[in-house]
Amino acid sequence: MKAILAVLAAVVCCTYGSPFKRELKTENVDFLMPTVQPKVKDTYLCYGMKMNATPTYIVGFHPHANKDIAHHMLLYGCKEPGVRGDDAIWNCGEMAHTTSTYSTAGVCGSGQQIVYAWAMDAPALQLPEGVGFKIGGDTDINYLVLQVHYKDVSPFLAGETDSSGITMVTTEKQMPKRAGVYLLATGGRIPAHSVEYLESACRLTTDLTLHPFAFRTHTHKLGRVVSGYRIRDAKWKEIGRKSPQEPQMFYNVTSPGMEIKNNDVLAARCTMENSLDRDVSIGSTQNDEMCNFYMMYYVDGDKIAEQNSCFSAGAPYYSWKQSQYARKMNLKDEPSAVSLVPGETTPKKKGHVSNIHRAESLVEKVQGPRSNRISGNDFARLLQALNTAYDSDYKMYDNVL
Repeated sequence: MKAILAVLAAVVCCTYGSPFKRELKTENVDFLMPTVQPKVKDTYLCYGMKMNATPTYIVGFHPHANKDIAHHMLLYGCKEPGVRGDDAIWNCGEMAHTTSTYSTAGVCGSGQQIVYAWAMDAPALQLPEGVGFKIGGDTDINYLVLQVHYKDVSPFLAGETDSSGITMVTTEKQMPKRAGVYLLATGGRIPAHSVEYLESACRLTTDLTLHPFAFRTHTHKLGRVVSGYRIRDAKWKEIGRKSPQEPQMFYNVTSPGMEIKNNDVLAARCTMENSLDRDVSIGSTQNDEMCNFYMMYYVDGDKIAEQNSCFSAGAPYYSWKQSQYARKMNLKDEPSAVSLVPGETTPKKKGHVSNIHRAESLVEKVQGPRSNRISGNDFARLLQALNTAYDSDYKMYDNVL
């Protein structure tokens, strides 16, 4: 298996400001699928790379993939890979197809953590000055594993091969700030013809201070907006909010300079809208859904937070109001923009889509210039529609009644 410091591309030199006033010597390392030929749609392939005994820092990522072929790519750090061996390639999806071409195993054998993610033709990512992902050496990342989810395999059935992957910009110079990724994700189900909220929340336990600098959202076709928050002393502060239908890159956080500390609650919501005639569940194929909010952060010094993920069962089994942290979250002061798609003016409200549209049209009638003439029948229908469309915790029309 290849060593990460093998020279795979020309050395690139970059100049940083203080404390790196002298040139930072970097090396481009290509980590690409070795001309694979997946033959089944929704195949997940993994490919491993062994790290050196000398620690290395990744300071940038340049993706090489096409969204029409690759649904997404994930770069994992592992203590042990799912499969060991030189140039090992394996099937690593949750619903992996057993084939004679590739063996089946998990992404990692142990010590799994996310380093980088890409989808929807997202561009390259350069980390802030002095920040790097530490790999190899005395870290728990003895291997990097590249995972590619193939949504379209028709070119490979025709004889073509694929070399999707990532060029990593690396340096041996120790960075004063170490990068990490924290993932909030859910399971769950989105009923047909409904807007549903998939939510997660966890309390952070750490002796470190996390400085978030970028975030990324990920759903499939039903996601309308994904938002993430830090909650401290019952006060909400937005980490990031974005439509997952835009390029799924890492964007700058909403609140630069934010700090996340021990006992803070991290929470995320995916607002999903299902206009299909069937329920859609969280799963690994493109006909399923996903609900992920990634927070990329750094810590000062050489340590990294041990806690790196937060998962919930999702709707209908879990919601914020059912969380053990519900009181600490102070849900009555939940921001009004949690389910607001950037660029729109009205938040997406949970409930059956047809009932929501009916309720909104009736409210327009109530609030219009002739509202004092609303009929008793219209008022009764408004109450019925609201009762059907919304949970008791999300009564957006209390002021009307």
